[in-house]
Amino acid sequence: MLFRSLEQIKTSGLLRVGTTGDYAPFSFSKDGNTFTGIDIDLARDLARKLGSQVIFVRTSWPSLMQDFQDGKFDIGMSGISITPARQRLAMFTNPYHVGGKTPIARCSDINRYDSIAAIDRPGVRLIVNPGGTNEKFLDATIHQATKVLHEDNREVFQQIVDGAVDLMITDKIEVALQSSRHESLCGLPGETTFTYQEKGYLVPKEPPLLETVNRWLEETRRSGRLQRTFSRHLAFH
Repeated sequence: MLFRSLEQIKTSGLLRVGTTGDYAPFSFSKDGNTFTGIDIDLARDLARKLGSQVIFVRTSWPSLMQDFQDGKFDIGMSGISITPARQRLAMFTNPYHVGGKTPIARCSDINRYDSIAAIDRPGVRLIVNPGGTNEKFLDATIHQATKVLHEDNREVFQQIVDGAVDLMITDKIEVALQSSRHESLCGLPGETTFTYQEKGYLVPKEPPLLETVNRWLEETRRSGRLQRTFSRHLAFH
C-alpha cells in the first residue's frame, strides 16, 4: 500500500483528501472540481490544523478503496461508513456521525415501505448507486424487488420524483436532506432506520496520523465547530 506519513504531509504542505462529490450533505460537486459539504469544510479545517493546503481528489464509491490503496489521497472524507471490509485495508477515526439505512419514496407511497418485508416484493423498483454501502445493504437484504443501478447518485432522487423507480434505501441524513429539497419525497416518520451505522474518516495504518486526526476531531466536537458545520449544511429551506 502506498501512503504518506504525517511528517511527509506536513513537510509537503499539502493534504490530499479523497472525496466522491456525489453525497450531500457531506460532499457534493456539480463539475468534479469545486466541492461543497460538511466534510469539505472540515477537510479545510483539518488542513489548517496541519499547516497544509487541502487538495481534493475525486474518487467514487466503486473505486474508493483501490484509490486509497494506490496512494491517490492521504485521507478519505466523504460521509464514509465504517465497515469491516474497509477496516481490513485501513483505519478509521472515531465516529463523527451515527445514523442508519432508511427508505425515501414519493410521499403518497412512503407508508407502504415501512419494513424490509414490505419493500422486498416483486414489482417494487429500488434505485441505488453502485459500489457503496447502499448497494451492499440491498444485495444482503433484498431478494424479490428489482434493483435499479444508477451510476450518478446526484440524479437518483429525481428518478423517484419522476416515477421511474419507487424508492431508495440510503442513510437517514441523506433522506432528511433530499426530502427537504424535493417536496414530493418523504422518509419514514421519526428516527426509523433499518441499520445502525457510524461514519468516520478513512486513514492509512499510520498511528501518528490517526492520533492527530482524532485529536483534531475531538477539538472540533468540544468547540462546537462540528455541530455548527452539520447545522449549516442541513439548514432545510
